[in-house]
Amino acid sequence: MDKGIYCLVLKNPACKLRVGALGILSFAAGWHCYVGSALGPGGLVRLERHLRIKGHQDQRPQWHIDYLLMDPRFGVAYAVSAPTTERLECRLAAILAREGTGVQKFGCSDCDCLSHLLFWNRDPRDTIVAAFSDLGLRSGIKTIITPKRQGIV
Repeated sequence: MDKGIYCLVLKNPACKLRVGALGILSFAAGWHCYVGSALGPGGLVRLERHLRIKGHQDQRPQWHIDYLLMDPRFGVAYAVSAPTTERLECRLAAILAREGTGVQKFGCSDCDCLSHLLFWNRDPRDTIVAAFSDLGLRSGIKTIITPKRQGIV
């Protein structure tokens, strides 16, 4: 299985949500992009794990992103991924932070980044694809679930 990095893009209304040790966070209405690594066993199959947990409030969250995925207010729009064996997720998050607003300390408890979750009030697809390109990666986009079926507003 390919190893790599990915962005999981969600759309949500304005809301507050408890996210583990981060406490209660306020999320603006719009688009959130989670930058993740898939360098471990299974590689980019990690995206499938994220989708399996979507909407299952009865499961125990393992990562910060799980809290958003388990909340019905966050709809999964699409994922952008690229194969790589290099640890590029922090560089990708930094490039995206030039235009997006980071949710402080989200998804980055194992690094020194400000955030691995970024916010835009518009669809960030072109920005994300350009960021992958800036890193010399050819990205692929996978539409996960149609907005109507996933409750994307």
